[in-house]
Amino acid sequence: MPACPAGVPRERVLIKIASTWEGIQAARALQAEGVRCNLTLLFSLPQAVACADANVQLISPFVGRIYDWYKKRAGASWVEADNAGARDPGVLSVTRIYRYYKQHGIPTEIMGASFRNAGQIVALSGCDLLTISPDLLNQLASTPGDVPAQLRADDTGEPIARIGSDEITFRTLLNDDAMATEKLSEGIRLFVADAIKLDALIEAQRS
Repeated sequence: MPACPAGVPRERVLIKIASTWEGIQAARALQAEGVRCNLTLLFSLPQAVACADANVQLISPFVGRIYDWYKKRAGASWVEADNAGARDPGVLSVTRIYRYYKQHGIPTEIMGASFRNAGQIVALSGCDLLTISPDLLNQLASTPGDVPAQLRADDTGEPIARIGSDEITFRTLLNDDAMATEKLSEGIRLFVADAIKLDALIEAQRS
């Protein structure tokens, strides 16, 4: 297979794309050309299902940002102990995606991301991949004992019915999920702001 324009072999490239409907379709086209994609800003099962239908290499569900949204919404009524470990909203979301993928034989990899505490990581041990900050890695390294796998491909719980991956179903289910809709929009705004900063830095170097 030919290399990318910069001369880098395609197997060395992993393109990070937001999990909007348009982003997922762009990833579908790239994957068909042999360019692997990591779909980010992913907060819901409908996004994960559409990514799988596009045959993407990897999805990165944002555990911590889901947790942040529910904690902010609950306000003073939030009880940390009641929303920790396996009961953490972000953990519950990724667990459901993991079980759906394994039940339906979906090969797309799941990489839990955006962790706020070590408990979230422990609760998702056994996930295909996890991206962990140095601080949380140090916390885990200093904690005695083993971490048994909480997610296993041979133990996926109650059956989860297939959901559609067409555009109407995607947009309808995403719109029904206030958390996913708000966090996706917020993430896009942050991406755009960062892109503007990057353009300014590049332009400054040219001056």
